[in-house]
This record gives sequence, C-alpha cells and structure tokens, in this order.
Amino acid sequence: MRAFLIRALMALILATGLGGAVLARTKPLPIKVVIVTTFEIGADTGDMAGEFQPWVEGLPLTHQIAIPGVRHIARYSDDGVLAIVSDMRGRARDSVAALVLSPQFDLSKAYWIVSGIAGVDPKAASLGSAAWARYVVDADPIYEVDDRDIPAGWPYGLYANDAERPNVKGKAEGSSAMVWTLDRGLVDWAYALTRDVRLPDSPALQGLRAGYVGDPQGQRPPFVLQGDALGTVRFWHGVRRTQWAEDWVKLWTDGAGTFTMTDCEDQGILDVLDAHAASGRIDRRRVLVLRTASNYSRAPQGQTSLPHVFHGEGLKAGFDATFRVGGVVARELTAHWDRYASDIPTAASITAGRSQ
Repeated sequence: MRAFLIRALMALILATGLGGAVLARTKPLPIKVVIVTTFEIGADTGDMAGEFQPWVEGLPLTHQIAIPGVRHIARYSDDGVLAIVSDMRGRARDSVAALVLSPQFDLSKAYWIVSGIAGVDPKAASLGSAAWARYVVDADPIYEVDDRDIPAGWPYGLYANDAERPNVKGKAEGSSAMVWTLDRGLVDWAYALTRDVRLPDSPALQGLRAGYVGDPQGQRPPFVLQGDALGTVRFWHGVRRTQWAEDWVKLWTDGAGTFTMTDCEDQGILDVLDAHAASGRIDRRRVLVLRTASNYSRAPQGQTSLPHVFHGEGLKAGFDATFRVGGVVARELTAHWDRYASDIPTAASITAGRSQ
C-alpha cells in the first residue's frame, strides 16, 4: 500500500508540472545570463508592456519559477537565460539578494544585464536611447538643504556626507561604496555589438525632443551609447538637479564619468552583487548595466519643469529599447557559451569571432 501511495504521489508531481520545481531545488539550474528588470505593467505577456514583458516575449522565456524573497514569478529559457522583476527602489536590493542566495540556481558563471528605463540628461542623449554604463554612482548618502536656504555661492543644496559644501568628496563608510566601475572590456564589447542597433523613432518622439534646441544630443533620433548611471531611490527633475547630477558623477569618478541616465535601483543592485562576489556565488566582472531613456531629467532650456516629466511615448520607447539592445547581448552569450563561459569578452572578441 505504501509503495502504491509513493508511486501515485510521483505521478501527481509529474502530471502537475511540479517535477521541474523539485529538480530546481535539489539540483541548481546553471544560468548563463541573468536579466534584472524592475517592474512590469499588468500581465507578463499579451498586454501593455513594462520592462519585463519584452524579454519574456522576445527571447522567449517559457518557464516560470518562484524564488523565495522575490515577489514576482521569475521566468527562464531552455538555453539558460533567467529574468526577474526586482521591484523598484529599496525592494531591488532584497530581490537580488534573494536570487543570489537561492539554492535553485548556479550563478557562478552568469552574466548579468540590469535592464530598465531611466531619465536621461538631454546633454547626453534623447528619448528612446540606450546607454551601457561604465560607472554606477550612488546618490543616496547625501546631505540636503532647501535650495531657498543655501549660502550665497552654492549652486544647490546637495552635498556629500562628511563634507561641508557641494562638490567636495566626502565619505560614506558603512553606507556605500559610492561608485562601481563596470568591467571596461565587457562594456566595450556590449557597446560594439549593439551600437548599430536601429531604435524606432516616431512623430511623437520627434515632437518631445523638438524643444531641446540647445542640446544637440537630446535632439537626435534614439541611439545606443556608453554613458554612466546615477542611482538614488528618490525621483528628481529639473535644471539645478541635473547640474548636481552632472557634478556628482564627475566628483565620484574623479572626472572619468559622464552623467547620462538617472534611475532608482542600480546603486542598490551593484552594492548587493559586490557583497556576494567574494563568496564566488557571482562574478562581478560579468555585470552590465543598460538603461534606456523614458524621460528627460530637465525641461528644455528656458522652460519650466512641468509638464516635461513623463510622457507615454517616452515610456514605450524606453521599454522597447531595453530588449532591442540588451537582447542582442543575451543571445550572443547563449549562442556562443562555449566561448564565453570561461572567457569574458572584450571589443576585440567581436573581430576575432568574425575571423573564425
């Protein structure tokens, strides 16, 4: 009787599709590429897309799996791509930590693509553009004084911890590394692989960028570039704040970085990945950050901030660009895993691969 019950239970597990979930818990699933998105609108397929849906439908990601500590059901493909919705702001830290610590996956050789929309500095790029970050700079550990109360000569009321005025590098010990440098060879490779990807333009996007006459990069049709990300959990907008962001990225990268995209999660995600890299669970050299422009960080010169914050056409263009650009990299990695499993690519890898 007991043997019969065991056989019946096993048949039920297989019939209901639970067998794969059991296997995922007992034998870690080797992952080649992790996609981290931060939110989705409605369902994962078949409706208005957010950040996650273009990846689910585009690759496609046909399997579902629940990860304890990650609120949204994750998806993965037969060829080793796993994608999650981390949720936004502070929740992104929790979700990425839960993923890294999960025994369901082997992430030791996985490449990471942090992929989501962002605000863009019109000095750097236009709506619908996609930027591969070389640096991620944390803007959360900060002192803030009301701009109406700042001393004469201050450009704004934001300055670093343990500093006494703006544009002086302070300290954030016990709080943040402040700046994370992405592997330059890998970033150059991803950019070289995708710089000619054609990103859609539209009359609506043309109208939104038309006012930025003093910002030639902000008036271009959508394009792929290298540009750095500033991360802070608060949403901000305006001329003074954009000037602060430009200065802040220059300050913390010792002049090497260029503020391009502003988002709410990259600083938390990179902090978590750094914390777990020493254990060997992940390889921090294999991390890419791709941000796509859904809105400008300020209004056109001489205009007020509102109503220039969000527009639906910019959001759609940003969602679309995440997969159009990032998907090229994910597919290349999985298609040639025999090459990339052991060797992190550089821009020179593209030329070498074409000659073989």
